[in-house]
Amino acid sequence: MPVPKLPAAVLWDMDGTLVDTEPFWFEAETELMRRFGRTWTHDQARALVGMGLGDGARVLQEHGVAMPVDEIVQWQTDHVSAHLEHEIPWRPGALALLAAVRDAGVPTALVTMSVRRMAQAVVAAVPFGGFDALVAGDDVERPKPAPDPYLRAAELLGVRIEECVAIEDSPPGLASAVAAGAAAIGVPHMASLPDGDAWRLWPTLEGRGVEDLAEVAAQLRGAPA
Repeated sequence: MPVPKLPAAVLWDMDGTLVDTEPFWFEAETELMRRFGRTWTHDQARALVGMGLGDGARVLQEHGVAMPVDEIVQWQTDHVSAHLEHEIPWRPGALALLAAVRDAGVPTALVTMSVRRMAQAVVAAVPFGGFDALVAGDDVERPKPAPDPYLRAAELLGVRIEECVAIEDSPPGLASAVAAGAAAIGVPHMASLPDGDAWRLWPTLEGRGVEDLAEVAAQLRGAPA
């Protein structure tokens, strides 16, 4: 049986995919709402998973947070970053798969809607040279679910997006990767992900290797796997 061709690059989402920061974002949203005398449910928080921070801030405004969008984003980022100063909660299997991808010589990019300063702190905490490029929420005009973040990542790496694999945990992120043209893998965490013909769902990254990424890419492109 032929071995599937390795992806031209592997593009990683950050929050909820590489690191388990979603509980910190939920906590930040809940605290902001409390400060303005409002409540915030788990379902409301889940609805913001994967959304651009500016878009999420506007939702919080609609629910009673009387602060400018930029201030909401900065307050939330400071709150989550404070947690990350003490510990980086890596998602199960994420570092092992990232290391395997690096060992195979496949380029990588981190594609996140968090702001660059926080993403850089996570990149710096990877215990090996994890990423060749970084696209953050403040680097693109249109956030996920628009294709722009993933298209920008492929451009920075000098590869065709159609030959890349993207790993995501949220509906907006999955939609962004698919719209860009990447072979997409969804790993559900805080948000539910639907089944679909244009992507594959993995329950976890644990036990996965580069050959699994290559197989998914081949399957989604109709190539022999």
